[in-house]
Amino acid sequence: MRVLLIGANGYLGRFVADRLLADPAVQLTALGRGDDADVRFDLASGSPGALTRFLDAVHPGVVINCAGTTRGGARELTRHNTVAVATVCEALRRSGCGARLVQIGCAAEYGPSQPGSSTAEDAVPRPGGPYGVSKLAATELVLGSGLDAVVLRVFSPAGPGTPAGSPLGRLAEAMRRAMQTGDGELKLGGLGAQRDFVDVRDVARAVHAASLSAAQGVINIGSGRAVRLRDAAAILARVAGYGGALHELDGPPGALRPPSATPAPNPWPTPAQPTPWATAPTRTTHLTEPTAPPTDPRAGIPRTYRKPHTPCTPVPPATPIRTAAAAGSRPTSAPPATASAGVPASTSRSPSPTSGWRRHAVSDQDEDENR
Repeated sequence: MRVLLIGANGYLGRFVADRLLADPAVQLTALGRGDDADVRFDLASGSPGALTRFLDAVHPGVVINCAGTTRGGARELTRHNTVAVATVCEALRRSGCGARLVQIGCAAEYGPSQPGSSTAEDAVPRPGGPYGVSKLAATELVLGSGLDAVVLRVFSPAGPGTPAGSPLGRLAEAMRRAMQTGDGELKLGGLGAQRDFVDVRDVARAVHAASLSAAQGVINIGSGRAVRLRDAAAILARVAGYGGALHELDGPPGALRPPSATPAPNPWPTPAQPTPWATAPTRTTHLTEPTAPPTDPRAGIPRTYRKPHTPCTPVPPATPIRTAAAAGSRPTSAPPATASAGVPASTSRSPSPTSGWRRHAVSDQDEDENR
């Protein structure tokens, strides 16, 4: 199965790439703006026509879009989170590859929730800021595209390499600095909020399962359990071995204590009915995860996810592709070849992480289209 992964160098994208590379049935190609992508292409500024030519050449069975940004003003968020998705949808509609689209959404599309409540996929979205609005607009573009597509609304991913800008990342960074300087007291703010943290590796498993599934619509990806940030801070301090006192700036007086079972107001949504995992109530079907790579990628699926969590015939290459590095190493400095006439077809990455990498750029020169 040929898979085109967009945004493979992001926090989620790296784990999704690792998960896909572990499946020997997957031929993976990474598309992105960086030099280390197999295919260089900027979705925010590139034309759908150029991306269409590439899709017709490579003929992927699945396109997974992990690209986007969480920072910037409304204009930047719109370009990278909404316009980019419009480019993907338009290119897939024009292409003859018939690929399935797996779009990564986020819980910010729902907006703040009432204390003690949970959020199902049929909840009315009310995003509270430009980021949530830009992601919701992207979701609506996907759902209205007529494509074989599913949107996975990921809640708060956490795990190795958690970004410093995330709630857990900020806690970890503050604690690291306190431990380095020997500070015996750490004052933290904003710990009254709750988040539904989901392991980033579970998110990658859900994306893999969605690529093999026929599910459509919106599916929440989360644990279904809200965790107070003050409790997360206390756990992080214990695991890290930080012996100092944690003080909440905007909370009740006194040092933080180990986590308790007392609920707190939850300003952010939590997926409804986390256990047992079951089919989401609207526009969804079961997602499944293969325990071992089957011969048929849609066969051998014993376990069902409630994660409100086709192969195509390859086309012969139109233009030879320059190999950027020998097998066993990933190129870091050699510039990718640029396709000047048409787009080469054989740009897939070997399922093995140690295989050679092939890279080229998608050119949208002489492309004059209105999106």
